[in-house]
Amino acid sequence: MKYTIVIQWSNEDNCFVVFLPEFEDVMQPVTHGETYQEAFENAQEVLELLTESLIEENKPLPSIKPLFKVA
Repeated sequence: MKYTIVIQWSNEDNCFVVFLPEFEDVMQPVTHGETYQEAFENAQEVLELLTESLIEENKPLPSIKPLFKVA
């Protein structure tokens, strides 16, 4: 399954912060990185941990939420 990863620069934090829109019940932003690449790699790790945790707890994985609707 593919989930949305939103990476934004934060002047306040002086780093790239990562949001996972499908995981609304998890504290957001979920991770960060000094570089865009580091933030992306950290996001992949967090997604893996979150999905593994839900599977182990026999909980459903979140549905994929499209950011944009295509007409």
